[in-house]
Amino acid sequence: MKRIPFLLILLAGFGTAYSCPACKKQQPGILKGITHGSGPQSGWDYLIIAVAAVIVLATLFFSVKYLLSPGEKSENHIKRMALNYE
Repeated sequence: MKRIPFLLILLAGFGTAYSCPACKKQQPGILKGITHGSGPQSGWDYLIIAVAAVIVLATLFFSVKYLLSPGEKSENHIKRMALNYE
């Protein structure tokens, strides 16, 4: 448990990368100075990233939800075979 604050500080430092001057010229306004490379080529790229972000966030939400409260109450559920193994 003592390692968790250290890991959070370490992970927070990874988000502080900035683009080089050559990349700043190629980026659109919203991403200027943040990312490297040529950036999105069209509006479809933003749509693809937005849909992927929604899928990732929904997956994260449901994985945490069902990890904390799985809701399996039936005595005939398949997990009981492993839990009650003698």
